[in-house]
Amino acid sequence: MTRFSITLEEGVNLVYYAIENMWGGEIFVPKIPSYRILDLAEAIAPRCEKKVVGIRPGEKIHEEMITETDAINTIEFEKYFVILPSYPLWQVDDYVKAFNGQFCPHGFRYNSGENTEWLSVDEIRQLIVSHLDPEFTC
Repeated sequence: MTRFSITLEEGVNLVYYAIENMWGGEIFVPKIPSYRILDLAEAIAPRCEKKVVGIRPGEKIHEEMITETDAINTIEFEKYFVILPSYPLWQVDDYVKAFNGQFCPHGFRYNSGENTEWLSVDEIRQLIVSHLDPEFTC
């Protein structure tokens, strides 16, 4: 089981970026790291026994931010993906040129399980210390 990780500061920066660069109707998706739930448990309580109980009703194995269906309207940039509106008046080629992006390949999807950037147990601990509890130790 995996999840994406985004700090408050990264979320705020995404909103600022979207406000400054939006043309209207786009969905901005940040490129952010993933972590494994077992790594989170290890980061918080390394000496505790961990019992895998399986998936619960309604729970997802991985978070999916861009589906294969959305990929045909998705443009990739350095730090973000942008899902463009599908209505015909939108100037897709102008948008791609204006922001120097590239179309995502057919069949692309962005989810926490297939992500290329992962947080290590130590990085998870550092996030806990810097964003939640400066006195956290394990």
